[in-house]
Amino acid sequence: MKLKVCGMKYSDNIKAVAALKPDYLGFIFYEKSSRFFKGTIPEISDTIKRTGVFVNASIQEVIKKVTDYGLKAVQLHGAESVTFINGLKKELNKISDSSVEIIKVFSVDRNFNFDTIKPFESVSDYFLFDTKGDLPGGNGELFNWKILESYPSTKPYILSGGIGPTDVPVLKRFLKSSAATYCYAIDVNSRFEITAGHKNVNELENFINELQR
Repeated sequence: MKLKVCGMKYSDNIKAVAALKPDYLGFIFYEKSSRFFKGTIPEISDTIKRTGVFVNASIQEVIKKVTDYGLKAVQLHGAESVTFINGLKKELNKISDSSVEIIKVFSVDRNFNFDTIKPFESVSDYFLFDTKGDLPGGNGELFNWKILESYPSTKPYILSGGIGPTDVPVLKRFLKSSAATYCYAIDVNSRFEITAGHKNVNELENFINELQR
């Protein structure tokens, strides 16, 4: 099971979290977010995929951030259309030696309709399911994972939304269920924070160790 730690902001904290060897580190390029990233990413292992998180950004803005920060994944957290993603992929393909992953986010509540995801299967590498809330992300609340028993796709997905240090037992149960057949990764953010963008490294390390037991 892959791990993505999102909402990174501070250089020393980025290096400390990177030392735990997550598979993805997320950097939020959305100015209204308290975790908005505008610094410099310190040197981290190439095995960690630098992921840019965008909310209704232009293709040009996404491409600039991919180029400036050496992003290996782009997470689209807004109302981006299939047409938009196709256009983005064409521009990404112009970047030499580009293999940038596309992660399309869907905000889930008990009324979520999985028909929504079908048009995006051909243009996304992964889906990410987050809790529907007041903010595009970082709401700190779980959604009812039971809804994923109705997941109609074979597209690998990332489980997100309010996963915290005490959720390992319920996570382990979920990962053994049929609903987790296509669960590719776990995404954590706000519930591992000391302040917005500053992750509690000890809690993350304990979480990783417990999850791997």
